[in-house]
Amino acid sequence: MDLVEHVYRLAKTLPPQERYGLTAQIQRAAVSIPANAAEGHSRTHRGDYLHHLSMARGSLAELETHLTLAVRLKLLDRDAVLAAWELCQQVGQLLSALLAALRRKAPSSQAPSPESRSPGR
Repeated sequence: MDLVEHVYRLAKTLPPQERYGLTAQIQRAAVSIPANAAEGHSRTHRGDYLHHLSMARGSLAELETHLTLAVRLKLLDRDAVLAAWELCQQVGQLLSALLAALRRKAPSSQAPSPESRSPGR
């Protein structure tokens, strides 16, 4: 959410002619990151959660590309974008760690192995 707030402040500094172009794209990509994570978390199946986290990571890459493009086109100052890039890196690390943890977690519907059953059953 911090990244989204920061990106919205940056987007306000883009030229007015970019309102329906790069400004909208940057804002949409930024909002999509936490929105996809939240939607995935609300799903009942881990696979759905993983899918939505993957989409969030894709939106993060899209945002980084838009910010880089805005700097290259001299629509945003590189120094003004540095904090957003740093937040992007942090969010990327969080998403990667969450994805890895969810992939490692054993499925809860897995039947217990014969060795784990108590004797006498």
